[in-house]
Parts: sequence; C-alpha cells; structure tokens
Amino acid sequence: MKKIIVSVTNDLSTDQRVDKVCCTLQENGFEIILIGRKLKNSIPLNRSYTTKRIRLICNKGFLFYVEYNLRLFFVLLFSKKDILLSNDLDTLLPNYLVSVLQIKKIVYDSHELFPEIPELVHKPFVKKCWSHLEAGILPKLKNTYTVCRSIADFYNKKYHTHFKTIINLPTAKKIRFGKFPFNYKGEKIILYQGAVNIGRGLELMIDTIPFLDHTILVIIGDGDISDELKQKVNENNLTDKIHFLGKISPEKLHTLTPLANLGISVEEDLGLNYRFALPNKIFDYIQAEVPILVSDLPEMKQIAIDYKVGEVVKSRNPEELAAQIKKLLEKDFSTELKKTKEELVWEKQEEKLLSIFNNLK
Repeated sequence: MKKIIVSVTNDLSTDQRVDKVCCTLQENGFEIILIGRKLKNSIPLNRSYTTKRIRLICNKGFLFYVEYNLRLFFVLLFSKKDILLSNDLDTLLPNYLVSVLQIKKIVYDSHELFPEIPELVHKPFVKKCWSHLEAGILPKLKNTYTVCRSIADFYNKKYHTHFKTIINLPTAKKIRFGKFPFNYKGEKIILYQGAVNIGRGLELMIDTIPFLDHTILVIIGDGDISDELKQKVNENNLTDKIHFLGKISPEKLHTLTPLANLGISVEEDLGLNYRFALPNKIFDYIQAEVPILVSDLPEMKQIAIDYKVGEVVKSRNPEELAAQIKKLLEKDFSTELKKTKEELVWEKQEEKLLSIFNNLK
C-alpha cells in the first residue's frame, strides 16, 4: 500500500476539498496522512485516515509561513512516504525539496492563483516572492491539477505545464434540515458560507440588506475581516437582519445550507485569482437545492447560465442589487436544481483524480 503525505496550511477542520481527495485516495488503496496546523479554536477531528496538526509559535504573517514551512520540511523529511501531495503554493517549497532530496513522487493541487490573492494586492514585495517561488518550481512538476479550466489554462500557457482540472464538487448527499441559532418568522434567508475575507462582496451585501424587507442575511465562516464586518453591522443597527454564525463543522453546515432561499457568491474582480474563482460554496448551494446569485465572472457565471440554477449579478449598486434579489426570490428553480445536483457531484471527478495518482510520472 502506497503512503501519501498530504499537506495544507489550514487547521484541517473545514477544508472539504482536501478531505474528499483524502477519502477517495484511501478508499482506492492508498494510505493517507494529512498534515495541517493546530490553532487555539481548532475543533476535534474524526477522520478515517491519519491526521497530524502542527502547533506553531507564529500564526500570522511572514513568520508564520517561515515557521510552518520549516517544521513541515522536517516532518516530511523524517516520515515514511511514497508520494507527496502539496496543496497550494504555501506548502510547495518543503514538499518539492523533500521530493528532490529523497527522490519521491510529488503531486501539486493548486486551489487558486496564489500570487494573485487580494491580500497581496498592496504587498508587491511579498507578491513578488511568491511569484518567483511559483515560477521556479511549477515548470519542474509533472503531476499537477487545479480547480477550474481557467486556472489550468493560465498555468499551462505561462509555464508550459500540464495542469488537469479536478472541480471542487460536493459528494452526493441527501438533504437534512437543521435549525439556525436565532429566531425568525417567514423571512427569506440569504446565505453566504465560506471565508470572510477581502473581496467576497460581503460589504456590498450588508449595504444591500436595508433595501430588502422580510429578509435575513446569514454569514457562516470566519476570516480576516469578520470583526470589521460585525462592527459595520452594529453601527448600522442591522443586528436583527444580519447574523454571523462563525466557523462550523461541514456536517452541521450541510444541515443549515438547505434552509436558505438564496445562496450568494458575489466576489469582487480583484485580480486574476477572483476572476477565475469557482468557489465550492456554489456547488454546496446547488447540492442543497438552493438557487444561486453569483458575480459576473467567467467561471462562476457559467454555472448559473449553463445549468439555469440562478442568476448573475447585474449591478453592484446596493439598491439595484436589492431589486434584482427581490425578483429572484420569487422565481422557482427547483426542477433545474434537482437535475443539476445529480450531475455536479464529486463522484464524477474521482476517476480523473485516480488516473493522476495511478499514473505518476
């Protein structure tokens, strides 16, 4: 049985893509060890494969990346393995170095265009460092895949690589209904689930909600601007219309998503990373039979248009957006959603994933 060490920089608890990859590989005869980091608020894990969390002294900024990559390098170096699976650019250097030193096969899963993330827009030096690292290693990798065709095409053209596409689809599941931890009576629920970071369009939604009667915005997730958004909600006396539920387990999330009347993914066009984004929350909404409202960006808008399961944002003016949402909430997408959820599932990506790991170069 071949042993794969999978590494990420998050705390493992909410990374559904990596969990799905690990489960698929384990179910098909590979031994899995997943490595991430331990945070103060990390929730317990119960996985069918081995997990390891590294506790750090520094958990933010440049020193975090230095410390984590150093620790990860030595963990990888002194662990038994046959294959290394690096997730995103922030774990690639130690994986690549160990693969070269010990002549091990390496696979790279790029979840995004890392040097293009909005957090680096105003940090040109840091962005340049990540870009140099990417340019130095990616052309040397033989086993690579990413989350959508736009990113694959970008890398293949820029670095003459051979990225394949493994879309981050949810596993097929029956709908189960949970309960929100707040009281509401007949209001429409607009749901955002995911990272609460710059460029996710959440400020726009907070500005839009006052124009929507009998409507509640629920934000599930945590991130860099959580406190800032909560302050904005308090200052505008919107605490009865906007609820922050924080980070919750995927299992609980699956019971809350179906309660929504509309799922949003209204990211801003803050560079190539967001422009090419195809967030997994879009497919989670569809799997829960919740219609979607997405940004006018190439990958995500194609899902709404091709499968007729929602709409594309027509205007980012709060009042005009509210008018669109009012009409959208009156439409019935149930037939299209039931059909689409059968097609857009992880089970239809597994064969492509296994073909990569069973035919490593």
